[in-house]
Amino acid sequence: MKRHTRYLLPLALAACSGGTTPGEISSSKQRETAANVSADQLTAAATSERTFGVALYAQLVDGTGGNVFFSPHSIEEALSMTYAGAAGETAAQMRSVLAYTLPDDQIHQAMNGLDLALESRGKGQVGVDGNPFKLSVANALWGQSGYTFLPSFLDTLAQSYGAGVHPLDFEHAPDPSRITINDWVASETNDKIKDLLAEGSVTSNTRLVLTNAVYFNASWATPFAAAETTIAPFTTLAGSTVQAPTMHAGFGGSAYASGGVEAVQLDYAGHELSMIVIQPDDLVKYESQLTPAVLDALVGKLEHAYVTLSLPKWKVTDSHDLVAPLRALGMTDAFESADFSGIDGAKDFVIQDVVHKAYIAVDEKGTEAAAATAVVDETTSITTKQLTLTFDHPYLYVIRDNATGAIVFMGRIADPTL
Repeated sequence: MKRHTRYLLPLALAACSGGTTPGEISSSKQRETAANVSADQLTAAATSERTFGVALYAQLVDGTGGNVFFSPHSIEEALSMTYAGAAGETAAQMRSVLAYTLPDDQIHQAMNGLDLALESRGKGQVGVDGNPFKLSVANALWGQSGYTFLPSFLDTLAQSYGAGVHPLDFEHAPDPSRITINDWVASETNDKIKDLLAEGSVTSNTRLVLTNAVYFNASWATPFAAAETTIAPFTTLAGSTVQAPTMHAGFGGSAYASGGVEAVQLDYAGHELSMIVIQPDDLVKYESQLTPAVLDALVGKLEHAYVTLSLPKWKVTDSHDLVAPLRALGMTDAFESADFSGIDGAKDFVIQDVVHKAYIAVDEKGTEAAAATAVVDETTSITTKQLTLTFDHPYLYVIRDNATGAIVFMGRIADPTL
């Protein structure tokens, strides 16, 4: 019988910090905090992530009439850690699905460079809860106590991902192990993601669990005034009309309106990350034609304007079982006849589940994981073009790094009141 691996990818938006567990199995090497990554390598890593994210988005919204939210960055990073132990056809399939273009000996270093770049954003800025702006990634692996992992695998995890293996006794205490992992996830996400692993999901056959949490807390560069928020009609993807709390603001920014598509860029404090909200006349049709090139072209069309904006508030908690979407994209061997010999020198591991959970809240102050108050700066650029954008029917959005183009989060709002 093959030993089963569970790679679990919990994601949340929150302001929190994590630590290490006593007894961690790790390399003697330290994380490379000054990664020697070229601009081309950084661009390649961000492009791979964007390509993978758009492809996965298409899988997640297919046949779904509801809201969707996930983190391409979180999933790509967690699977990149897994890729460090893959070989043969398993590695070839993962490489294709993750859209890697760099040679294998540069992938993990480039991912580390992208992570470090993202974590450097927002210095000196304030988040929505009055604490510092926060965008960071926490990784942890949980391995069967006494199990031997290859030094090369541990070295890669340590140097490029800052992760070690926390020993647990899955074989004799699967449910206590599950609870320990759930407690770590809750701590890393400020209790926004609880009970990620359901009872029975960890068994005595489990040998390795991988967790990844991205958390984000940022105020808008230009806040919405809460006093201006009103109840306004919104036509859902199902065609019904709901009354949604809707924010209103006028500001100098970047926007686009042409050919049945409206878009606006909302910068976060510091102007290093932004949310781009895209409202087509027909969201489903637009999604069917969405590619990284289409998204990049739209970003390139954004122009300076004075924007009069109406945008609903929303809060979404979303969960995804990613096995079927990843299979559909071409990653099949990892779940059945896998070669993860780079993990332990044998072919004992397969991926049983890939679970991803996400939480986002968007309001007048910014993007947060809980209600909070913040004081932010306002952009006051003066332009001659004026655009009035009213987001009153389904739209999609991305939270991206302005410098690299990396998509940290991506989603769709079919009904902002759900």
